Amino acid sequence: MAVACAGAGIIVGTVTLTGLGLKLATGLVDLSGGNLLLTLMFTMVTSIILGMGAPTTANYIITSTIAAPALMKLGVIPLAAHLFAFYFGIVADITPPVALAAFAGAGIAKADPFKTGVNATKLAIAAFLVPYFFVYSPDLLMINPGLHTVRIAVAALVGMIGVGAAVAGWFRTYSPWWERILFLVGGLLLIEPKLVTDLIGAALLGLCWVTQTIRLRSRKPAVGA
Repeated sequence: MAVACAGAGIIVGTVTLTGLGLKLATGLVDLSGGNLLLTLMFTMVTSIILGMGAPTTANYIITSTIAAPALMKLGVIPLAAHLFAFYFGIVADITPPVALAAFAGAGIAKADPFKTGVNATKLAIAAFLVPYFFVYSPDLLMINPGLHTVRIAVAALVGMIGVGAAVAGWFRTYSPWWERILFLVGGLLLIEPKLVTDLIGAALLGLCWVTQTIRLRSRKPAVGA
């Protein structure tokens, strides 16, 4: 850890003294034309690249110094900007081509490392959406905690489960294509922290729950069961 932090300190010192961090932030904003969504996408890719192979502490030091300033230049609150960059720096552990966590799991399971990384990314696809809502809806960061924040957090958690079920094609049982679409739309609506979208998303996921329950109950028991 000391070696990693020392290496990160060298990187941060170089970035600060040369002004590279400010230049990179300005470059990302200029490349996106000042569009927040495009800047978020570019910052996401930058953070994933910067976070590859770096331990957690060094990861935050690097991404917060180089990637986060680009978002703050567009008026994103510092906490959301830092968490956005740090979040994707951590997600690099399951994102090919490096995907250290996935590769470690592949070594234990004696599986193909790259395929394991791809499957890990697919299963965690909902995790790639949450940081965007940090920026557009800072209430998720629990800056001013209350009942409203609890509702948002619970809805976002259920929404992530819905998105995960859509990607995996399985919840309580196998999901046909139309049910996966309902899971995806309902999950995304629940992650969006608005009461109307939460109600619609909950209704869609509730419908999927009902249809899957009906299919499970309609199955005949196996012979000899």
